[in-house]
Amino acid sequence: MAKDSCSEILDRAYRRAEAKLRKSFISDAKITDKIAMVALCAGNRAGARFLLAATLAKVDKPDIDIRKPFIQAYDEELRYGAYGGRSYDEQYVFDFIAKHGLPCSPTTAFLTPAFRTKSIVLNLDQTLRGRPAQLYRAILEILDAIQREKLSAMDVLCELIRRLIIERDERQARLESLKKGLREESDELPLSSEETVRLIEQHLSLKHSSRLPVLVVAAAYRCASEKLREKVLRLNAHTAADSQTGALGDVEITLADDDKVVTTYEIKDKPVAIADIERAVQKIAHRTEVQNYIFVSTAPVDPAVREFAYQQYRELGGIEIALVDCVGFLRHFLHLFHRLRTNFLDEYQELVLSQPESGVNQALKEAFLALRRATQAGE
Repeated sequence: MAKDSCSEILDRAYRRAEAKLRKSFISDAKITDKIAMVALCAGNRAGARFLLAATLAKVDKPDIDIRKPFIQAYDEELRYGAYGGRSYDEQYVFDFIAKHGLPCSPTTAFLTPAFRTKSIVLNLDQTLRGRPAQLYRAILEILDAIQREKLSAMDVLCELIRRLIIERDERQARLESLKKGLREESDELPLSSEETVRLIEQHLSLKHSSRLPVLVVAAAYRCASEKLREKVLRLNAHTAADSQTGALGDVEITLADDDKVVTTYEIKDKPVAIADIERAVQKIAHRTEVQNYIFVSTAPVDPAVREFAYQQYRELGGIEIALVDCVGFLRHFLHLFHRLRTNFLDEYQELVLSQPESGVNQALKEAFLALRRATQAGE
């Protein structure tokens, strides 16, 4: 399996799809609908990434059985025709969807419940675990049709990419339309600090918003960086653990002319527990440059946990652990830096719109623009 050859297959399929956006590569309308379901399933982006990897493998090696993507798990009797689907997914599909900004899952589909550590042939007798059930049934039927040579793997690959390109472009068009409407609604009088707080509260209250408090803190520091002479060091991926990135927390703050972390924010979308404080103590024990470790929570703060955090100051030789609620943090910041309140909103908007789907989904991006426009219009 040569990397260049697989990359070329994907690039060729992309060019074909881009040149034929208005017409399906599949003549069977029922199959076209199934591929569309896999490509456009809003609640589960892993199916599209799985099918990209499987069809790529079949085009690369026509003799494989596309229904056998779990080569490591098969016993000797079933090994014939099997292939490493996860290898195709991680080595080639990841780079491809990142390069073209396609709306797929940012992590491998082979770690989802439906495709994790399987030792089965993905034939029509199987019932895969995952939601929606129709999505996984559609995948099985597409694999079966390809294996029985009723469908060309290359045509399915092109059709899948065609649908993803259309979806990507439509999403971007919706965002641009909302941004245009927002600019048209802009008033000479900026939103007040309290109006800004209420706008962010509304956004935080929506589903799948656990990444948003991180962006609130980062936006605050980004817009006040010159005033504070501090800057955001980095924002790690929403799905990355601190142990993988080497980060102390979700947002790391350094002095303007240095890269040593002086303040760390750990964001929680649930109450902070004493166990969280204890883990923080373990993480910062050997990082003497850290001066503040701040938990920002979207839930009420337990006084007993706050007291436990307070007690760590002398134990850590002057490193302070503090607990604040997210909205309280924002309200205080906006009143302290009142003249920067519009800058804060602009920074927050930029961060929200630039996040990958795994951190902030399309619905949350569109919702923020709509909420900001409505707030500016006084609705």
